[in-house]
Amino acid sequence: MTTATEQRPMRAVPGYYSSTPGIQIAIQTNHDATDEDLQFFQQLGVEWAMVGVRDRSLHGADFYKHLVKRFADYGLKIYRIANLSVHNVPQITLNLPGRDAKIEEFKQFIRNLGAAGIKYNTYAHMANGIWTSTHVEGRGGMKARMLDINNAKGYWDGEVFEGDLTHGRVYTEEELWDNFAHLMREIVPVAEEEGVFIGVHPDDPPVYALGGIPRCMFGTFDGYKTAMEIADSPNIGVCLCVGCWLEGGVQGMGNTPVDAIKHFASQNQLFKVHFRNVSNPMPEPWVETLIDNGYQDMYDVMKALREVNFDGCIIPDHIPAMLGGPRVGTAYSIAYMRALIQAVNNEAGGPA
Repeated sequence: MTTATEQRPMRAVPGYYSSTPGIQIAIQTNHDATDEDLQFFQQLGVEWAMVGVRDRSLHGADFYKHLVKRFADYGLKIYRIANLSVHNVPQITLNLPGRDAKIEEFKQFIRNLGAAGIKYNTYAHMANGIWTSTHVEGRGGMKARMLDINNAKGYWDGEVFEGDLTHGRVYTEEELWDNFAHLMREIVPVAEEEGVFIGVHPDDPPVYALGGIPRCMFGTFDGYKTAMEIADSPNIGVCLCVGCWLEGGVQGMGNTPVDAIKHFASQNQLFKVHFRNVSNPMPEPWVETLIDNGYQDMYDVMKALREVNFDGCIIPDHIPAMLGGPRVGTAYSIAYMRALIQAVNNEAGGPA
């Protein structure tokens, strides 16, 4: 419990209230989750869901309200709706033709979230996707993503990006910063008006540069801090993907995930955490692992979240494929996370 001398920061996402304040576990699923899927999540005892809507024809406030009600029937609250059409958008990041239309689509998406009572959205600002080399066998033969940056391609929403120039030329840091500043001028007033909070995800991988595009904003700690200064809004913050931070390592990112948690929490900018691990930092090839099997002791990450009184959601992410189907890895990950939460809470004298 919070002591009299402990200064408690604001909730990670103001307006979201949990029956168990403090570090809360959420699951990831899609809009077409079956009743059995939802019952499974209910059995795991999670309170929150991150829901992807992959059918673009369904996006709208009415459908979001329908999802809120359907998930509520199983005791689940929706923390975030994912819309791939306004996430990792080359037109916005690079100021390509169609930028204005994409920004207007993003604005309407934020309005739809607000109308459905959904207070949070994760946004990524990559122009050429998430880069991967292949999938390899990990512990016991489980399948996991591997990246060798010398032999990789970018993937996003059905597109493939490859080669030295994925968009025809080299882009400058100045261009990218100008494009981000333009987006913030457009989207911040809408987010503030609707009461929706946007957490920006790190680049995956945080490599400078990929395909002629420098990942200078969300591929380093200093870049993140500058981006938050440009946004200059309580509604713009960080979705801290621990896995991406570990991919870059201290040498690439400029500090550790623990350092990043403490900084962004102190600024009330830590909105959500992706709780995952990798085998090693770059420049060597790395493999995604289960939470307990990477180079980061994830207890230290959880302890940092407890120390800053984080009052928001953490999720398992990019879970390697285990025998028995996706529910096995999900259950394994959530059980491990729940045990870590219990440990750090007990050490601190109780939940935040």
